[in-house]
Amino acid sequence: MNADERRADEGGLAEGEEGPGALPDAPAEEPARGAYHRGPVIMRGPMVPSTTTASHLLSNEGGTDWLHMDPWRVLRIQAEFVDGFGALAELGPAVAVFGSARTPRSDPMYHAACRVARRIAGEGVAVITGGGPGIMEAANFGASQVGGKSVGLGIELPAEPGVNDYVNLGMNFRYFFVRKTMFVKYSSAAIVFPGGFGTLDEAFELLTLVQTHKIARTPVVFFGTSYWGGLMGWLEGEVVESGCISPLDPELFVVTDDEDRAVRIALGGIER
Repeated sequence: MNADERRADEGGLAEGEEGPGALPDAPAEEPARGAYHRGPVIMRGPMVPSTTTASHLLSNEGGTDWLHMDPWRVLRIQAEFVDGFGALAELGPAVAVFGSARTPRSDPMYHAACRVARRIAGEGVAVITGGGPGIMEAANFGASQVGGKSVGLGIELPAEPGVNDYVNLGMNFRYFFVRKTMFVKYSSAAIVFPGGFGTLDEAFELLTLVQTHKIARTPVVFFGTSYWGGLMGWLEGEVVESGCISPLDPELFVVTDDEDRAVRIALGGIER
């Protein structure tokens, strides 16, 4: 048996024979010269896509499902923040007025909101409302009567007709949380007139941010002792006694029927 036969019999390779894992001395073919760059990613040969990013952008897609996908919603949310900041950045000092959209014009609270807003605007301070009817309309009307800044931050809802006629700076939002950010960011105090779920949501959002020190101490006035009395009694009684809030937390707000006091407290939170 010669040497080659002996190596093959022992499981080795005969001279000139390549094993299954052996590497060739040189590539079998020339490497792909072209390279496609997608940002920092480099692709060659079979990895090069048949379409480009620009072609996707400019193509007229048949479907519109992308309009309802989360990445597109993120862009819409971002756009609302940008538009809101741009609209309100130069507003100056402002007080938010919250209250029910269902309050009729004959209601005493409607007239109280109008008078309070008129006095605030008369001091050169903007009045910001949700832009709807009821208490919101009353406050915008009062501010506009004295040539003040009457701001309405509306919300896209099936039952909402859009901002009222007494708004002289308005914007409609798709998202409640973006709208509430604008209230908190651009107002230095809040007066809360009788209202329902939406009013409670806005008021307690503000109180929660103050309580947790996410924002600086902000004056919050609940106007109408007969309306708010039950809620305040429950907060100061059962909620405090159960330990769910601190005994000091009720000091974060004031309840009053006095228009002068409400205006004084609201304006007291503004540095001028």
